[in-house]
Amino acid sequence: MRGGPPFMRHWLMKSEPDECSIEDALAAPGRITPWTGVRNYQARNAMRDEMKVGDGVLFYHSSCEQPGIAGLAEVASAAYTDPTQFERKSAYYDPKSRRDAPRWVAVDVRALKKTRLVTIAELKAHKPLAKMWTLRPGNRLSITPVSAAEWRLITGRLV
Repeated sequence: MRGGPPFMRHWLMKSEPDECSIEDALAAPGRITPWTGVRNYQARNAMRDEMKVGDGVLFYHSSCEQPGIAGLAEVASAAYTDPTQFERKSAYYDPKSRRDAPRWVAVDVRALKKTRLVTIAELKAHKPLAKMWTLRPGNRLSITPVSAAEWRLITGRLV
């Protein structure tokens, strides 16, 4: 996955570790975890329109005591209808979504390995990462693109 082919994209995908940690993803059958519950149109569009099987993923723990990159993964499926939008008991239920016109998609992610935790402060300390999407002020997206140069620096030197 280091750099990958020129057509390969890279993503930072945030997950709350009490919901799905890198350890949970590594323990899943086939190390594959459905990435459901995304309820932001920009992140949905990235999954639906831009993500491809094999794309690299920085698995990021968010909304926890020490947020940061906790592992490496890859996109393992094309986008498909997120079933949680139809499950009334799900925290991700969307009463406005219809089965004949679903609003939300999911992808499967294959966990590759746990890494040392690379904190947000450590990412910010590296000048070449200054323009990294996830480090932009006010960014709260759960899925953001990662440039090839950012991917190489993070996977080659930091994790």
